[in-house]
Amino acid sequence: MDHDEDYFSSHGVQANNDSGIASSSTMRSSSMFSSPTTHTRKASRMSRSAAPRPIITPTSPMGSAISHSLLPSAPASPPTPAPSPTPTQRAPDWSTAAEHEDSQIKNTRVQFSEMNRAERLRLLGELLNLCDSHELSFVAEFVSPRLKKDPFMELPTELCLRILECVDDPTTLARASQVSKKWRELVNDDTAWRLLCQKYSYRGLSKDERTEEAEVADEWDVESKSSQWLQLERASRIEDTQMKEQMDGPVSSGGTENLRTQSLDRGAKRKQSQRRMKATTYRSHFKQRYMVETAWRSGGHCDPRQITPDQGVVTSLHLTKKYIVVALDNAKIHVFDVDGFHQKTLQGHVMGVWAMVPWGDLLVSGGCDRDVRVWNLATGYPQFTLRGHTSTVRCLKMSDANTAISGSRDTTLRIWDLKKGICKHVLIGHQASVRCLEIHGDIVVSGSYDTTAKIWSISEGKCLRTLTGHFSQIYAIAFDGKKIATGSLDTSVRIWDPTDGKCLAVLQGHTSLVGQLQMRDNILVTGGSDGSVRVWSLTDYQPIHRLAAHDNSVTSLQFDNTRIVSGGSDGRVKVWDLKKGTLVRELSTPAEAVWRVVFEEEKAVIMASRNGRTIMEVWSFSPPEDEFEDYRSASPASMPDHNEYVRSRPQSAMLPAPSHEEGDVTMADVDTATETCS
Repeated sequence: MDHDEDYFSSHGVQANNDSGIASSSTMRSSSMFSSPTTHTRKASRMSRSAAPRPIITPTSPMGSAISHSLLPSAPASPPTPAPSPTPTQRAPDWSTAAEHEDSQIKNTRVQFSEMNRAERLRLLGELLNLCDSHELSFVAEFVSPRLKKDPFMELPTELCLRILECVDDPTTLARASQVSKKWRELVNDDTAWRLLCQKYSYRGLSKDERTEEAEVADEWDVESKSSQWLQLERASRIEDTQMKEQMDGPVSSGGTENLRTQSLDRGAKRKQSQRRMKATTYRSHFKQRYMVETAWRSGGHCDPRQITPDQGVVTSLHLTKKYIVVALDNAKIHVFDVDGFHQKTLQGHVMGVWAMVPWGDLLVSGGCDRDVRVWNLATGYPQFTLRGHTSTVRCLKMSDANTAISGSRDTTLRIWDLKKGICKHVLIGHQASVRCLEIHGDIVVSGSYDTTAKIWSISEGKCLRTLTGHFSQIYAIAFDGKKIATGSLDTSVRIWDPTDGKCLAVLQGHTSLVGQLQMRDNILVTGGSDGSVRVWSLTDYQPIHRLAAHDNSVTSLQFDNTRIVSGGSDGRVKVWDLKKGTLVRELSTPAEAVWRVVFEEEKAVIMASRNGRTIMEVWSFSPPEDEFEDYRSASPASMPDHNEYVRSRPQSAMLPAPSHEEGDVTMADVDTATETCS
């Protein structure tokens, strides 16, 4: 072997004994990326003691004499701020090289393409050993994007979906859907969004809700939400065909002659209450709930209205699927639609109305005139006037569409048949005014100023047991079928077992009358005249949160699976985080006094006194109607394909989303994803 063959064999390069082309091509390709200076410096680092002598070939008889300035150099790095090279960029095309450029470059490319894998690696290793840091940096920038692969293009679909299930941040999923058509197709699957609904404790969609288009306009039953907490639940519907027909029936304007409100301009075109399309996928369902929760924390639209020119104390307030019903101590009952537009005034009571309860299009009311009246809310006309009590009717509940139970200051409870308009049973046993009552199934529990609570059977019309233990009047009661809670003027809350009447616990903490109670699963929330709101665990009967809510009495209290809304005599309405016990926001500007507050998932109604007038504020937390085009209906035509994906943001697509403080997060990324994809 001569000196040339010994050099190439020592460096792992096979010589071509026939023509010597490979040897000379290899030499020239090794030196074409170096300047004269760097060539000399790098050559001195080689393991050989002497530099190889020039090889004369038929195609390049004077190759060693060619000036380095005439040889092509490596392409420069892209200037800032140009992006780094991507896999879509090609290697330099030497087919357009000038005539003065060394033709050996073309031959080198051909020879390299004909080499086997081992030969290529040896040659590339030798070339890289000859490169300086700047050249190696260029190689790294050139090679790195070509080595990147989209995992969702390589992995099976089932595994990709499994990966997406591990993403627990909605903004990350939304951004991922913008990467490419393939990514969007995977993110479009409902599995990941279903798990997010579960993580955020958003009620799941039943199969019927996802498939039946005829049901998408129906709203979820408000009562079903109060029976489930922090778990997925199915929507229940209690509207029957007759209710729907009544809802579309005529609306009476009788009884409104003397009522001046902001919504009585009958010549003006009224805003129509529109029903939103129900979410038909877990993704659209999550988006809707997420935006509603965000609006509760930092948004919402308020529509204030003066409901009456004369000052009146609001004694009762109810928000149903179709109505907002307000009772006052001036004997009037005002009926509004869910957007706060006045529909009718029910007049018939001759004294203050102190209790009422709606059921569909039926309303039962009672007050100081001792009468129990049954109204048709669709027509505004009374159906029955039920007489029998000898003193003020103080509390009312309905066990079903045909049965109402009233409690009076005459110490009795009465069970009424609303179909026949007769009294079925008179429940006698209390020794003082019946202040509150609750119903669950066939059982009604009443609380009285005689310091006792009694458990009654509705069907039998008799007392089953008496709960004794309080030292003063009972003002509030809660009953979920498993436990009974009573709040008293003695500042304590007592928990009772309805099966045997045993007192399970005495909850101490309030320093004044406990007049507000709500029980849900194993959580009890209480409000007192001391202005505090307390959250209790009914598992171990220990306090969870102690909230210094108001400067005066808590006049209204309600909670669901995420929030507590309290109103007080200090004129403030506050929203609290149920899990953390922290103040989320003040919902309204301070008033003189807040009479009542009720809310559902996307709406809240506040009755307050402001500037000597009774004001109703209707808060809406519903996202805009155009936000709820189903995610699956958006066309993917404008989405980038896989090659465009690499050019967009392959490195950041699945990085964690920027951190947000809880309550400040929005679904802007989800919205952007939808807009980008459609």
